[in-house]
This record gives sequence, C-alpha cells and structure tokens, in this order.
Amino acid sequence: MKKVTDKFEFLSNDYYLSLVNFDDPNDPIRRIIIPHTDELSNWGSLDASHEDIYTKVPGLQHKYRETALLLVSDACGGLCRFCFRKRIFIGDGNEIERDITDGLNYIREHPEITNVLLTGGDALMMSTKRLEEIIRQIREIRHVKIIRIGTRLPAFYPYRIIEDPGLIDMIHQYSLSDRRIYFMTHFNHPREITDIAIQAMYMLRSSGAVTVNQTPIIRGVNDDSNTMAELFKKLSYIGVPPYYIFQCRPVVGNENYAVPVEEAYHVIEEAKGMVSGLAKRARFTMSHMSGKLEVIAVADGMIHFKYHQAADVRDIGRVLSFKSNPRAYWLDDYRSQDSLKKAN
Repeated sequence: MKKVTDKFEFLSNDYYLSLVNFDDPNDPIRRIIIPHTDELSNWGSLDASHEDIYTKVPGLQHKYRETALLLVSDACGGLCRFCFRKRIFIGDGNEIERDITDGLNYIREHPEITNVLLTGGDALMMSTKRLEEIIRQIREIRHVKIIRIGTRLPAFYPYRIIEDPGLIDMIHQYSLSDRRIYFMTHFNHPREITDIAIQAMYMLRSSGAVTVNQTPIIRGVNDDSNTMAELFKKLSYIGVPPYYIFQCRPVVGNENYAVPVEEAYHVIEEAKGMVSGLAKRARFTMSHMSGKLEVIAVADGMIHFKYHQAADVRDIGRVLSFKSNPRAYWLDDYRSQDSLKKAN
C-alpha cells in the first residue's frame, strides 16, 4: 500500500472495513477502499471535467443554469480509490471555502439558481450545528427551492445518521413541503446496503428528506449486469431511486477502474432488463466539461449522446453521434477520432 499512499491518501473506518472479505483479493468492497498499485498508472488529469473554469467565487461552482455547488467540506468518511475529486485530498484543499459569504451572495444575485448542492468532500462530515447554519442561510434565499446534500456516509458510516437525532430534527425543520432537502447518496455496490444503512435511509426519509442514489460504473465493483441489477433492485426496495450511473472520469490513477463507454452502456442496459420500471430510472451519463451527456444508444456501428444538462443552455437536448469506438472512455476520445478522420 505504501507506494500508493505516498501519492494518494487512504482513509476508512472499522464499519466499512468490516464489509470487506479480505480472503478475496477481488472483493468489490476491497476494490473500492483499499489502495492498489493499479492507481499508479500514468493516465488522466486531476480535473477531468475542468471544474475550475466554473468556479465563480471561492468555494462555489455554477455550471448549469439552475444549480450551484457549494464545496463546504474537505473530509470524507472514506476515500474511494477512483474519486474524481482526489485533488482535494492530495493538495491543500484550497477549493473548499469555510466562509461561504461570497457564495451565498452570488446565489442571492442569481435568481435562476433554484438548486444548491452542498458537497466537497462530504457535507455530512460537518457537525450538524455547522450544517444547519449553512442550510438556514440558504433557506432565507427564496428562489432556492431545493437543497441537495451529496453524501456517501450512508454507505461509509450510517451511524453518523442514526446516532444523531439532532440531524433528523434539523432536516425535519428545513425540508419543507414546497422546498425539499434531497440526499444524493452514493451506494456503489449492493453489499453496502446493510441493515444499518437501510435504517439510516429510513430515518432520512421519515424526516421529510427526498433520497436518490448515484454511482459510477467501476471495473471490478459493479461492471457486470447482475451486480448492477441487484444494486438497482435493493435501492428501489428501500425507497432510494437510482438517479445517475456515471461514466468514470479520466482522473489520475483511475485507468484500471474505468470501463469503456460502450461496454458500460451494454452492462447498464442489460441490468435494466432485469428489474422493474421503478428500479430502472437511472440515466447513464458522463460529466464532461461541456455538460452532462446521457448515452442514449449504441447501435448499427454508432453511439449517440444527448446533452441532459449543458454549460451552454443552447446545447440542452442536443444529440451527438459518433462512429463506434469500443476503446473510448470519454467524449474526447470520440471527438479526436472524428478529428483524425477529417484530417486524413
């Protein structure tokens, strides 16, 4: 591990490590959390989606018209080996802003922002007192209707939720009938959905929060259709609808965790064929610099993308079609293929 941890930090806890089968070198939970020399491959960049260009004031990103991101925490309950923001944990964390005054002022001045996402890091790693202070100030901005809390703690450490009644009371106070708090959870594998995690999710929903799940598709974790289908099923059973399946971003250290786009598409579509309509609502998307592209079809030697969201609102709904490339991991792989063809 030391060769890897000299470059990328390692962090976990007793609860999450108890889910690992250490007798199995290919155990998917082990793959998520335990450093591996796979991470030392020379591939990708630290900011594959160029989030820096959408930073409007320190700690705030505004890429999509309706949604602003406040980066409020540089801590997580564990560090996924394929984290797309690992730059936060290997640098000085200067993207995170403890004083969100400028961010709140920016949101106040932009009435088109109806959604604010609290992320980092993991927003639930903050104390409930600090989290409430932030949520209270956002609730005073009338055009913000939804507050999203991005968190992996229901998977990493669900005791954060069940052992803090103050958190549940706070959600009940601020998740209003017409302006909800959403929890964007990150269950990556069905074995993370333990009895204690199910209890935590029940408590969040009972407090008035809305819960949905998103996960990347990761080699050796959930890259087969049976595992993905089981994840979809378990999430639907506990009332946490699958929301997004993300293409793994080409970030430094992620090469051996990524699945080519077209292979991932077929895995996800096959998994959807095994579940009910309520369990197959996830969209397979790619968080590209230009926007959030949904992979809508791979057929007849072509792949088709549609802008589900876009930095330029004129691109929303736009369809992009490229010749199939089974070795492509990112939109740029298709674009460079087209550029090469035109040059020839």
